[in-house]
Amino acid sequence: MSSGESVGVPAAAPLPDPFAPLRTRGYLVLLLIAAVLGVVLSAGAYGFLRAVDRLQKALYTDLPSGLGFHGAPPWWPLPLLGLAGLLVALIVQYLPGNGGHQPAEGLHTSGVAAAAELPGILLAALASLGFGAVIGPEAPLIALGGGVAVYAIRLLRPGVDAKTQAVVGAAGSFAAISALLGSPLLGAFLLMEASGLGGPMMGVVLLPGLLASGVGALIFTGLGDWTGVQASTLTIPSLSVVRPPDVAQFGWALVIGLAAALAGTGLHRLSLLAQPRVNHRRLLLTPLAGLVVAGLAIAYAEGTGKAWSDVLFSGQAELPHLLVDSASYSVGALLLLLVCKWLAYCVSLAAFRGGPIFPAMFLGAAGGIALSHLPGLPTIAGAAMGIGALAVAMLRLPMTSVLLATLLLGQDGVTLMPLVIVAVVVAHVISSRLTPPPATPAPSATPAS
Repeated sequence: MSSGESVGVPAAAPLPDPFAPLRTRGYLVLLLIAAVLGVVLSAGAYGFLRAVDRLQKALYTDLPSGLGFHGAPPWWPLPLLGLAGLLVALIVQYLPGNGGHQPAEGLHTSGVAAAAELPGILLAALASLGFGAVIGPEAPLIALGGGVAVYAIRLLRPGVDAKTQAVVGAAGSFAAISALLGSPLLGAFLLMEASGLGGPMMGVVLLPGLLASGVGALIFTGLGDWTGVQASTLTIPSLSVVRPPDVAQFGWALVIGLAAALAGTGLHRLSLLAQPRVNHRRLLLTPLAGLVVAGLAIAYAEGTGKAWSDVLFSGQAELPHLLVDSASYSVGALLLLLVCKWLAYCVSLAAFRGGPIFPAMFLGAAGGIALSHLPGLPTIAGAAMGIGALAVAMLRLPMTSVLLATLLLGQDGVTLMPLVIVAVVVAHVISSRLTPPPATPAPSATPAS
């Protein structure tokens, strides 16, 4: 035996090729199917959102005019939201699928809705969103997109395996949510974080790096201001509208993160406390919840002279108006808006069907604008930090929350991203500490021998 030969050492097994599926014909077919489904489901998501918008306009604008009113009377939301509660209760009670997941429990993306459950999810969402409940459209879109995609692949390829169904279902949800958020990147981050595709520890591992990058960007900005030598940046110069972050705004990021954590945790706990009570007497309490939401909207409108829509609906369409016309809101109006929207959001989470994203963003923006009346906090900076911080307090998705705030504000959002990151990290950590860990099951008793 030669000296170069090893004795008794087995040859190392070849490592599996992670890119092997990309070279198969089946994967190319899967990509083609996903592309076709993306076209169909994006168009469907667009149609769903247009239907919700048209339903809201028909009920709150066209119907009062058609009945001879010169504008909707002050009491108008009461019968509409009472009817919405009754419709949602009947749909949840008698159609399969519980009307979709309950939004008080957060944004759930695990599992795909069965074909029999899709009509109930669609109808419950239309009744909730179209009639004015304070709830977002993202959860029904995710469920409908994934469910329709899996139903389609089963029709096209009977007997398809469970893994392929899961991939196609995720693709359908991606297409539907991206159509809503207007960004494939944001939709991908949302579903990746919400579904745990990156592993349950992804958020825990990335959070320190996210904070370090945000604080580091603040330091770079400060050094450039103090020394007169600007750090290199990929941002095109002279496009920013807001001024760069400073130390005072960094302090406000800590305050807003803390306030959002307290407000979001309280809202989440209260909605979870109310949810089983509503479920127990659904046909009575869901219409009552609708009346409560309507009453809060009327109280706000009568107390401030502003529109009901500030309190009603998801806030998706109202948020740009709030940011553009923020100077027309007094501190008192903003505080009343925060109280009424917070309570209406809480009741809607417990009783209706939809998603938690957009009302949280609207509330966060309103809170940031209210705090901007204090020294050292520009309006847009306060709104951006409020959006990100309250979004993460409700969603527990830090990367998505940063992107929601920054992409919404365009170039201003890019400039303010370091502040948003700090506010999001503070809100996420405090919310996690305020939320009790899941209860561990008691160990089973071992029988005596």
